[in-house]
Amino acid sequence: MAKTFTDMTRHALNGPTMGTRWSALFHAPTDFDAGPVHTAMAAAVAEVDEQMSTWTPTSALMRLNATPPDVWVAVPTPLMTVLQAALEIGRASHGAFDIAVGDAVTAWGFGPTPANPNAIRKALTDKRPTAQDTLDLDLACGLARKRAPLTLDLSGIAKGYGVDRLADIARSFGLNALLAIDGELRALGTQPDGSPWTIALERPDDTTRAAQSILTLSDAAIATSGDYRHWIKVGDKRLSHTMDPTRGGPLTASPASVTVIAETCMMADAWATALMVLGSRNGADLARRQSLTALFLDRDGDQFRETRVGDLFNTPAESA
Repeated sequence: MAKTFTDMTRHALNGPTMGTRWSALFHAPTDFDAGPVHTAMAAAVAEVDEQMSTWTPTSALMRLNATPPDVWVAVPTPLMTVLQAALEIGRASHGAFDIAVGDAVTAWGFGPTPANPNAIRKALTDKRPTAQDTLDLDLACGLARKRAPLTLDLSGIAKGYGVDRLADIARSFGLNALLAIDGELRALGTQPDGSPWTIALERPDDTTRAAQSILTLSDAAIATSGDYRHWIKVGDKRLSHTMDPTRGGPLTASPASVTVIAETCMMADAWATALMVLGSRNGADLARRQSLTALFLDRDGDQFRETRVGDLFNTPAESA
């Protein structure tokens, strides 16, 4: 018989990571010590940040970026897991998801340094190789090499992987939980009374934080990519942080947001980015071919036009 909320103590853990905060919500018996859970979760996301950050010159990712072409370099297992998934989604999305946009991310000022006009011109005009065509992975030996100059950026997938690591820790303690980093979430199991976790889909509005709609989730992950949180203004046009790999610059036309539900948060995170790049029409077509569950929100005046793909989104979500 499922325990009730009154039999359990609610724990809400959180801490800093990747320029934002991680969180974990779970219920446990009243004598449960949450301290070791907090310590393990903090260490897990710190490891992801230390390996995959482009803000830390000594991260494993930045060491790979600094390695000359055709030189194999040792890559830690977590980073290898993310690189492998990134290449798979890059191929499946026909290049819409491409981690070889690090030069463009930096040039436009979305990295640790301000925007640089000369670097922007170079990013827009140079033909860059794609990661899926240029990065080799030796999974057995834990090695990677670039066959051409390549600057990798994992901002479209690393947070999702971080959420999955939080889920791994929760599972190791035998916990059902709702884990999150920023807009990426993963639900393990159900709440004590057997009900799924309640998730608010954020309204894509840069002036306030409000829910667009509400859905419930168990044993699944959800991630949203949008144009409303990290952006720059060029003239009268607002450009989001999501890069168009074929252009070498921010998307010039895109949905306000794309939300994807998947088995893991790493996959949901990367696919949300890929579908954002493709846009609602082409993205929805690819989502159907890939059997993805996705929700596209396009601005229509002061309202939002929805495109829904997948069983969960076929029934309209509850309005907030």
